Amino acid sequence: MKKIVFFDIDGTLLDHEKTLPASTKKAIELLKENGTFVAIATGRAPFMFEGLREELGIDSYVSFNGQFVVFENEVVYENPLNEVELKSLFQRAETNNHPIVFMNEKTMKASVQHHPFIEKSLGSLNFSHPEKDISFYVNRNIYQSLLFCEEGEEEKYLADFPGFNYIRWHSYSVDVLPKGGSKAEGIKKMIARLGFDLKDVYAFGDGLNDLEMLKAVGTGVSMGNGVPEAKKLADLITTDVGNDGIWNGLKELQLI
Repeated sequence: MKKIVFFDIDGTLLDHEKTLPASTKKAIELLKENGTFVAIATGRAPFMFEGLREELGIDSYVSFNGQFVVFENEVVYENPLNEVELKSLFQRAETNNHPIVFMNEKTMKASVQHHPFIEKSLGSLNFSHPEKDISFYVNRNIYQSLLFCEEGEEEKYLADFPGFNYIRWHSYSVDVLPKGGSKAEGIKKMIARLGFDLKDVYAFGDGLNDLEMLKAVGTGVSMGNGVPEAKKLADLITTDVGNDGIWNGLKELQLI
């Protein structure tokens, strides 16, 4: 029976220094040689991990936490943010002096020329501050936005903008997604296309945006560096990403 394994990027495929461990690269090669499908499931936009896809030879992915799904370079699912509600959120954020970054599959634009929160949080992913374009979201599919505010300040938006999900990924930044959108939903769209059973689906992750995914698939694996919530939901906890976590996890599952 064919199997598929989904991998988160940050803290899962990439280590704490945002580099790809040699053991992880070798493990992915072996997986593919064994006839297992390999895909990425990430909160990142497609343009943010082109180099990684090329290095690993992966052309199937769930991006934007499930809102833009591609199988073998073909788009199979899109779920953009509602433009009217996004405009209202943007106006409120401006009032609160909270900058926003708008993202589509090709690029990202900021609502301000420069802001330290944007610089620090995107800098943690090795990305520079985007150019300013306050109308980038108009008449364009925006699959995810980043709202920049300190921890707890996103609470101001929950009640007034219920059409969105808010997932904190940095002390200065929150992912804004369509309500109900998640990596799990994106994975379901892809495997429905492939005709796979969930029992033949595996996923590796470490963060809060991986929880639904780890719960939904047949076998969910938390990295040793995963948040406590991920470890609690996982079927297996492997070693730290910096200690051959992918290799050891796949070995334990007898996939390589």
